[in-house]
Amino acid sequence: MDCEYLTGALTGWIRDRVIASGCRGVVLGMSGGLDSSVAAVLCKRSFPQDILGLVMPCYSCEEDAEHARAVAERFAIPIRVVALDGVLDKTLDALGVEERDRARGRLAMANLKVRLRMPPLYYFANKLGYAVVGSSNRCELALGYFTKYGDGGVDICPLGNLVKGQVRELARFLGIPQDIIDKPPSAGLWPGQTDEDEMGIGYDVLDRYLLTGEAPGDVREVIESRVAANAHKRQPPPVAEI
Repeated sequence: MDCEYLTGALTGWIRDRVIASGCRGVVLGMSGGLDSSVAAVLCKRSFPQDILGLVMPCYSCEEDAEHARAVAERFAIPIRVVALDGVLDKTLDALGVEERDRARGRLAMANLKVRLRMPPLYYFANKLGYAVVGSSNRCELALGYFTKYGDGGVDICPLGNLVKGQVRELARFLGIPQDIIDKPPSAGLWPGQTDEDEMGIGYDVLDRYLLTGEAPGDVREVIESRVAANAHKRQPPPVAEI
């Protein structure tokens, strides 16, 4: 993979799409993970003076915020910390979810945490005239491994055609801190959560399938069933043809 060419192409693509939409800069969430770090550095190259990174902890691992700050410092990306712990608590109170029930329904809770990050992104986007940049990669988009109207609620997705291994290779080229490159991919949804455990598929296997169509029969079946089940996430809401 020609990382120098890819970096230039993606940087130009981000700039062109944002300007074509009538915006003058970019805002994105910085989770401290591999994908968001790569997206942030590409955005910094596209809009050196008009970029904002939001670090939005919500009962998250402190290491993730430290990694996000490390990327921001290394690449001179301005950030704002928007703590969502209290917002989550107040939302659950408003929904009538009692304390004893909050450990149940883990998936619903995780999706709620992710969806709470979209309003701050679009608040600053509206205020500054920026576009919201997502960091989902091809693997996540193909399997529907993202939250509808959460991390899927963005204006552009520059990494959407890169599998995980390609994002990792690009991260090395861009100079992303090695700790971030090496740590297990995780959305930070709960302690010990990892992408691969939740998907039930290793990124290396998924990368190979998406790039070549090759996978063991049982794995192929799992992947294709996930792709089909989550097709609705990749489409706009159906409109009744009446």
